[in-house]
Amino acid sequence: MIVSSIASFGRYCLFMGQVFRKPEKWKVFFQRLVLEISKLGVDSIPLVIIISLVIGAVITIQMVINTVSPLIPSYSTGLATREILLLEFSSSIMSLILAGKVGSNIASEIGTMRVTEQIDAIDIMGINSANFIVLPKIVGFVLFVPVLCVLSMFMGLLGGWFISEFTSMISVENYVFGIQSFFNEWYVWYGIIKTIVFAFIISSVASFFGYFVKGGSLEVGKASTNAVVSSSIIILLADVLLTKMLLQ
Repeated sequence: MIVSSIASFGRYCLFMGQVFRKPEKWKVFFQRLVLEISKLGVDSIPLVIIISLVIGAVITIQMVINTVSPLIPSYSTGLATREILLLEFSSSIMSLILAGKVGSNIASEIGTMRVTEQIDAIDIMGINSANFIVLPKIVGFVLFVPVLCVLSMFMGLLGGWFISEFTSMISVENYVFGIQSFFNEWYVWYGIIKTIVFAFIISSVASFFGYFVKGGSLEVGKASTNAVVSSSIIILLADVLLTKMLLQ
């Protein structure tokens, strides 16, 4: 298993070397880049909004329930909700969710192109198929994912505000004061940096599994599953390393 993992990593590195080359036609690259931003990034906005709103509301409710003590200031609910969203949810957890949506989409699309011999046809025409197909996906998703990260942060805080506005669990004044208290701007940049790294992991790993599919439609499904599982594990490992480096 160790030998197989090392071999797969080496193959992945060679594949990335093939992907990150100068596009033969920049006009075609930018056209595909816009399409990939729309498909992988813009189409993910509704999912990010819904999940972030719900999670922000749930975090607020749980913090109110579990911090009922005269020793804990009432504004701590807003503060804790903000820290959880900025430090972990809107970057790491949201990336794990996007790995399921975006990663499976990329792996299945490229895998289908492989089994239907579309990639072979591109290679026969003398075009670098890895660069032509994969590079716009990676660049497009990496460029747009900071928007999803910031949107998730905002919508999560908005979900908590809904709880304070429409319930009697916590007052709006205390919630907003907690959000504003002891704010550290670096935490926002920390979340964005992590999300960019995770976006590269999701798009590149999914592309790798899809590109090297062998067989038929059954193997495409397996490649999609393997892409999601592998990218999720790598994201968790990278999360530990990035947290150690960026918050030390």
